[in-house]
Amino acid sequence: MSARFQPLKGVSTAVLALTLCACGSMAPDYQRPAAPVAASFGSENAGNTAASAIEWRQFFSDARLQSLITLALANNRDLRIAVLNIEQARAQYDIRRADQWPTVNAGLSGSRVPTSSGGISSTYSAGVLVTAYELDLFGRVRSLGEAALAQYLASEEARKAAQISLVATVATSYLALQGDEELLRVTLETLRTRETSLRLIKLRFDNGASSLIDLRQAESLLESARVALAQATRQRALDENALVLLLGQPLPATLPEGVPITAAATLPELAAGLPSDLLARRPDIRQAEQLLIAANANIGAARAAFFPKISLTASLGSVSNQLSGLFNAGSGGWSFAPQLLQPVFDAGRNQGNLQVAQVGRDIALAQYERAIQSAFREVSDALAGRATLGEQLRAQQAVVRAEQDRYRLADLRYRNGVASYLDALDAQRSLFAAQQAQVQLLAQYQQNGVTLYRVLGGGWSAPSAAN
Repeated sequence: MSARFQPLKGVSTAVLALTLCACGSMAPDYQRPAAPVAASFGSENAGNTAASAIEWRQFFSDARLQSLITLALANNRDLRIAVLNIEQARAQYDIRRADQWPTVNAGLSGSRVPTSSGGISSTYSAGVLVTAYELDLFGRVRSLGEAALAQYLASEEARKAAQISLVATVATSYLALQGDEELLRVTLETLRTRETSLRLIKLRFDNGASSLIDLRQAESLLESARVALAQATRQRALDENALVLLLGQPLPATLPEGVPITAAATLPELAAGLPSDLLARRPDIRQAEQLLIAANANIGAARAAFFPKISLTASLGSVSNQLSGLFNAGSGGWSFAPQLLQPVFDAGRNQGNLQVAQVGRDIALAQYERAIQSAFREVSDALAGRATLGEQLRAQQAVVRAEQDRYRLADLRYRNGVASYLDALDAQRSLFAAQQAQVQLLAQYQQNGVTLYRVLGGGWSAPSAAN
């Protein structure tokens, strides 16, 4: 159905009403799925503050670590990609939202065609045009817009999740580097002690007071310390490289002085709450839910494709058979060309698209449930670590104190000829191993606090607060 340019008499109010009519959606009603996890975590903690309520600058009191996190938030490429993904999703949403409104263009056209009498017929027109505007009677365009909006919101949550992960990873890497520094200090101290012992043994050997086996044992012990020093130096370099990658730049020389891991303040205790609280605290779970909402809306668009599609093409302006008379009085005209398309045979294309949308919704549902289950396990693991690592660290510190005393007594007995060097050698090895274990446990304990902060949704703040 179409109409050529006719003298301008007005535009039908019925057409305008039809164009602006409210449109429904054929998408299934969305209901948040039940969380597929237990009602409580396996372990509890004594904290009373939610992680999401503590800004990362308050949680981490080390000025050096705060500076490193600030640099990472400004320069990290993964976070930059997440921000760009938001911009892209927002642009896609703007496109879909624009589809709900007619696109109006200004146009000027002319045509000259031969007539049967041998002459030439000329037609010139100018005005505003609306081309193929779809009347969204069955909610196809609206459903696509809702899907684009949900995808945009999902990208926002992905950016928050990326920041939480980045803050926690920088803190964990920093603590690992601090642990490396402490381990290097302990190793160097042990190396100096063993060098002193070797000099003493060599002096005693030269004077016939010690055997060759004592000398070789002291040499072996010294070289073992050098092996440990090389390993600790290499691990420190690797951890520093990992931190540089997170920062997106080399470590600045003007960073504030850091707090040694042995003197670091204990991180605040956090309230785990209930598993249902994670639905509001964890951006990755909210991201998965928004993707589920988008998949649900896509079903509505696929269902609407089975129904008639009505599109409008219209123009309003001036028409004349002479270019010079295009804007003369009485040259106004309009055209209106609605089109209705009803699918009759498409070889199963629409049915296939609907099945794709329905399976996509099922996949999104499974991913949403998996995100909840993963979050539940992460929190449970972090709480289990919090409940045991503290006691383990206290016990290991007691072991170090006992081994220090044992080594002091064994060395004293050896120097006074009461015991063999084997006793002092064994005590020295045990002390070094206990000191290494203590440093590693101290780093694990602090890193566990960071992990608990992350898995409970802490570490997100607005960009203005982070930069």
